[in-house]
Amino acid sequence: MRERATGALSRTGALAIVVLAIGLLPWLSGRDVALSVLRARSGEQEPTAEVLDAVRNELGLDAGPLVLLGRWLGGVVRGDLGTSWANGAEVLPSVLSAAGASLTLMAAALAIALVIAGAICVPTLVRGARGTLRAKGNGVAATTLAALPEFLLATMLMLAFAVWLGWLPPYGWEGTSHLVLPAIALALPAGGVLGRLVDDALPAVFAERWVSLWRSAGCTPRSIAAAAIRRATPAVVPQLGLVAVGLTGGAVAVETVFAVPGIGRTALGAAESQDLPLLQGSVLALVLLGVAAGLLAQTARRRLLGPGLRDQALSLPVPPAAPTGRLTPIVCAVVLAVVIGWGLTLDPLHLDTTARLASPSWSHPLGTDSLGRDVLARVGHGAATTIGTAVVVCAVSFLIALGAGFLPAVAEGVSEIANAVPPVIAGILVVAVLGPGTLGASIAVALVSWPPLAAHAAALTQETRAATYLTAQRAIGASRGWILTRHVLPAVAGPVARHAVLRLPGIALALASLGFLGLGSQPPAPEWGSGLAESLPYVERAPWATLAPAVMLLVLAALAVSLSAGRRR
Repeated sequence: MRERATGALSRTGALAIVVLAIGLLPWLSGRDVALSVLRARSGEQEPTAEVLDAVRNELGLDAGPLVLLGRWLGGVVRGDLGTSWANGAEVLPSVLSAAGASLTLMAAALAIALVIAGAICVPTLVRGARGTLRAKGNGVAATTLAALPEFLLATMLMLAFAVWLGWLPPYGWEGTSHLVLPAIALALPAGGVLGRLVDDALPAVFAERWVSLWRSAGCTPRSIAAAAIRRATPAVVPQLGLVAVGLTGGAVAVETVFAVPGIGRTALGAAESQDLPLLQGSVLALVLLGVAAGLLAQTARRRLLGPGLRDQALSLPVPPAAPTGRLTPIVCAVVLAVVIGWGLTLDPLHLDTTARLASPSWSHPLGTDSLGRDVLARVGHGAATTIGTAVVVCAVSFLIALGAGFLPAVAEGVSEIANAVPPVIAGILVVAVLGPGTLGASIAVALVSWPPLAAHAAALTQETRAATYLTAQRAIGASRGWILTRHVLPAVAGPVARHAVLRLPGIALALASLGFLGLGSQPPAPEWGSGLAESLPYVERAPWATLAPAVMLLVLAALAVSLSAGRRR
């Protein structure tokens, strides 16, 4: 009961902070709200002082942010989200319509992601159930899926199945056929993340004593496999809730590519035009969805664990040794070193106007972009910005998650709220205070990167603290500090660290996406993600300019995960 009360308090506090930040956005940005609203309403009307004053009086901007926020909260209590500053339409119907589209897309993408995750786990599950599981791979295939840029996937799927083959519509939201391509683009990375987490937990489960006892008792491999899935799932269930929310609010790029009128795209448009009521309503819907998904995930996890969690009678698996192969990291490290080292010897800002979108040659090994800049040079020089910043953000997110994980009730509530805010919205809020640049983008991505790690750490912490051997340790007088540092921390840090490594390419991509939107690294600075986004319009004429940074992200993902081979849980 106490944990539930703490969780509810943490959710309420986090929600209040998000609502306050959204309410102050127009005043934090330093931009004239009246001018932004006028431009959203009409791009042709002259922004004279009289016109701007009329807009301010109409919107009540002179009353100040706190008064406006109070009025909005009063309307929320009555079920009224206000009217749009841009077009005067009621906000609630717009939010409900956008949320319906996003929830439909999320359901389809989540179903496909679960199928992909199951396919990733099947080999380990079958071999483990039969007792033939020996060495296990390091999950490079799953991590490659997780590292695929969603907006690149969306563009390639549109080109392949809509433009070239003509099998499916390229954009719009009019029927089931419009759902297929965006759902697949969202499901591939999500399925890779979920599949890797479950596949990472299965070997330790099959090493538990009960598996050999069941096998010697004549239990079928099917029943052993079903029990193993139930045993490995509880620590991953919170991730499923976070992934579902991410597929709803974090699908801004995919919704933009396919012109899906979803809640993430609605929130982004409202933030860009400073349409405060619509932005507040959209973020409120995302946050409520995050809370609902989190509560469902925690309920499902407690049911899977049963009374063992309450009675502190869980048995923890003994982590098996990880594979010792080193071929994959060596190959990936050599590829990265050669490409980056060679690129650093070239000028990333030199413009060759006679060789725009040139194909690969000895003078331009990876070709040139639309401005005639050498792609290899920009990939090499962009590595420091992309990899270095992503590693720092990943490390900070890991430390935050590890600390929050030891307060499970607090971490669950705050992580649900933080995960519901799309990175783009977080980027807009941070940039409004700090201005565009690498620092602001890094802070924005860090703010939304730690929740999945914290949820994972909190789940593992609860299971570890409920282990029977720790009950015995307490009975013989072991202190809390001893149990924390000698038992709980080692059991939690390893799996969460591997989870953080799994998300490293995604963090790099999030930084790149903010740079593309003008919220991160500013042009003409070389950066992998912005270079990828800049080359997307020319992908049919010059695919090498798009594939070069995308392949580097995949190689980075394979290297990071293969180097993370350690002991598993």
